[in-house]
Amino acid sequence: MLNLENYLRSGQTVISNLLLKNYHHIGLQSDEFLFVLQLHMAQLEGDVFPDLQMIAMNMGIKPDHLYQILNRLVSSGFIRIETTTVNGQKADRYDLFPIYDHLDQYLSSKNQKQEEKSQEKEIQSVYQLFEQEFGRPLSSIEFQRIGQWLEEDHYQPEILKLALREAVLNQAYSFNYVDRILLSWERKNLKTKQQVEEDQKRRKQQLLQKEIDQPAQQEELPKVSLKNWLEE
Repeated sequence: MLNLENYLRSGQTVISNLLLKNYHHIGLQSDEFLFVLQLHMAQLEGDVFPDLQMIAMNMGIKPDHLYQILNRLVSSGFIRIETTTVNGQKADRYDLFPIYDHLDQYLSSKNQKQEEKSQEKEIQSVYQLFEQEFGRPLSSIEFQRIGQWLEEDHYQPEILKLALREAVLNQAYSFNYVDRILLSWERKNLKTKQQVEEDQKRRKQQLLQKEIDQPAQQEELPKVSLKNWLEE
């Protein structure tokens, strides 16, 4: 039966789950990662340059094989062997921090790819929404027009969707009409969805207040609060 006191005295080796889940993605083989864990354990115990023969014994492999693993890790930039001076004496140590640099680069690249993929889906949804609202496939010129809004004018996809919605509410299924809306927002320096919605809310409140301030008529015509963007 396992002696609990000995178990607790042996200590624990803590490793980040990020490294545990992604060590293979950054280029580490399983035996290389196990060797890194052995070095990490030794350093936690205060031995910054442990005996490789002891580690080979712990891993159940021959020392020559372990030296090959170490050479691969050093040549690949995962581990550095540094020489420091302590109390006038030189001492070697294994620097494991390069591994985390590799991990950071991998995670940053992964996040960037996910953002690019999400952006592509958002852009594709703009074209799909225009076709859906117009009730027909877009022409090549219309595809180019949307592309110019995105790539040359740098309008965000959500802004294009808001401008299309504004045009649809006014029953104006025209690219020129949408362009007028975008130019109007640009002149007002409205660049985000929140800014546009706040401006629309403020404009609606102004129209409601204007209706309240106007004297009531006996036969009042229905009031249309929609904006004609082509008159700007």
